[in-house]
Amino acid sequence: MDYLLMESQRMILKKISVLNYKNIAQADLTFSPKMNCFIGRNGEGKTNMLDAVYFLSFCKSVSNAVDSQNIRHGEDFFMLQGEYEHESGEAEEIYCGLKRRQKKRFKRNKKEYKRLSEHIGLVPLILVSPGDAELISGGSEERRRFMDMVIAQYDHEYLDALVRYNKALLQRNVLLKQEEEPDEELICLWETVMAQEGMKIYAKRKAYVEEFIPVFQDFYGQIANGKEQVGLSYVSHGQRGDLLATIRNGRDKDRIMGYSLHGIHKDDLDMTLGGFPIKREGSQGQNKTYLIALKLAQFDFLRRTGSRTTPLLLLDDIFDKLDAGRVEQIVRLVSGERFGQIFITDTNRDHLDRILEKTDKDYKLFYVENGKISV
Repeated sequence: MDYLLMESQRMILKKISVLNYKNIAQADLTFSPKMNCFIGRNGEGKTNMLDAVYFLSFCKSVSNAVDSQNIRHGEDFFMLQGEYEHESGEAEEIYCGLKRRQKKRFKRNKKEYKRLSEHIGLVPLILVSPGDAELISGGSEERRRFMDMVIAQYDHEYLDALVRYNKALLQRNVLLKQEEEPDEELICLWETVMAQEGMKIYAKRKAYVEEFIPVFQDFYGQIANGKEQVGLSYVSHGQRGDLLATIRNGRDKDRIMGYSLHGIHKDDLDMTLGGFPIKREGSQGQNKTYLIALKLAQFDFLRRTGSRTTPLLLLDDIFDKLDAGRVEQIVRLVSGERFGQIFITDTNRDHLDRILEKTDKDYKLFYVENGKISV
């Protein structure tokens, strides 16, 4: 499974129309095929603009899972529409509309999706944002989501296996919480589904992480000028052999706890700096470098897999806490040929000027103030 040999095609977001999304009343923007920079103070709407682009890729907001809460205050609906273009010249129109107390509607080229999961991966996207700090400081759920988000964009079987596993896990947990002894046949059934789907998920995560590690370490080395050694390793109950036996053997203890203690829903990633946990050892600048390298490696992996489409890259306020040398290395990297269309937000005009000085590529600057976006 050598994904790294595959080449990718570009897809760009040419235009976006936004209506009543978060604090943006209305915006109709035409983008550069390479670099798009949004400047403004905190809280003005720069991140909301990136979130609208994210929504069109993932059918959801990165920051608010309750769709109706993304409707602008005092309004009854929001609408997002993106006009994309493949390198071949083929156009794609993606539409999302949501009215309060109604189901959201998602359309590709005016045809409504039956299942939103069919859309995931059409417009691959990687977002780097301050929220990524949770990958290091947060619980294992964040790190599993980090793996799932990329694998699900190029492997629909993985997404289906994840849905089936989570359903079985939920049903087993319901049985474990019962006062009376759970039905043996039923709990065995859900454990079997967990083990079957879990081993599929484990195999795909393992293959992904093995391919991913050298790319991540290379990016970190480039940004940090080879000053530090970083590590990443995958930890899973799937490594113990027979997953079904592992789940079944834990049933008595699980009954006491009221939930499942074993399975791939407990998978984690060990993140190290100089051989020690980065959560404990890393400075703010090192942590940020680690996170950016993780995301750029995700990007590189994604562009060589699945639809082999170069993802959109969204960089939300990422230069804070980094020294000038690291900022320069990141700018040099993302300005290169392996990256496609980029969207950057910053409060600091100097950062963006430095970026634009380093690139001979096409770019556009947007000014954001109180939800209004001007060129």
